[in-house]
Amino acid sequence: MKKNMYSLMLAEDVIRAIDCLAEEKGTNRSNLINQILAEYVSLTTPEKRVQNIFDIIENVLGKQSQLLYSQPSDMTMSIKSSLQYHYRPTIRYEVEMYRTPSQTIGQLKIIFRTTSSELLVELTRFFKIWMQLEDIYIRKFFPKNAIQYGMETGRFLRTFALPSHLEYSEEQTGNAISQYIASLEEHLKGGENS
Repeated sequence: MKKNMYSLMLAEDVIRAIDCLAEEKGTNRSNLINQILAEYVSLTTPEKRVQNIFDIIENVLGKQSQLLYSQPSDMTMSIKSSLQYHYRPTIRYEVEMYRTPSQTIGQLKIIFRTTSSELLVELTRFFKIWMQLEDIYIRKFFPKNAIQYGMETGRFLRTFALPSHLEYSEEQTGNAISQYIASLEEHLKGGENS
């Protein structure tokens, strides 16, 4: 959805109320007005599509009470968890959706905050094995180079893509991302007691 600049004459009281609401929602005036008008004329903006996906993710993963959610921006959702380790280090899953998706629709950043070099080595090993398994079992279902990975100290990145030649609804996309995060969370926590 291409955006253009338009000039509107609005009452000061309306602008103050819009600015307050925009601040509450963590967005800006233009984006909020765009969302309100799009909703009024029954159009789904990219921001609304992403919000719907985030709502589905929160609903599906909400059954896991140990996860904490926040939405720092219109296009990013953050989910926090902790490991059963000496001082309960946190793991943050940041889901970022792209405004105009193409081959990839977004990415997942997994940030693990720890000062334990032993835990960092184990987490790095875990994610390397995870990438190898995905390369063997699921990469073939996606367009070439759609799934990309990145690893650096304390961080793992993975792009999200849709399987080749398939259209996914917001619900299917939200469910797929939820299941992916839940699977990662289960495998990470499954290794805690070994």
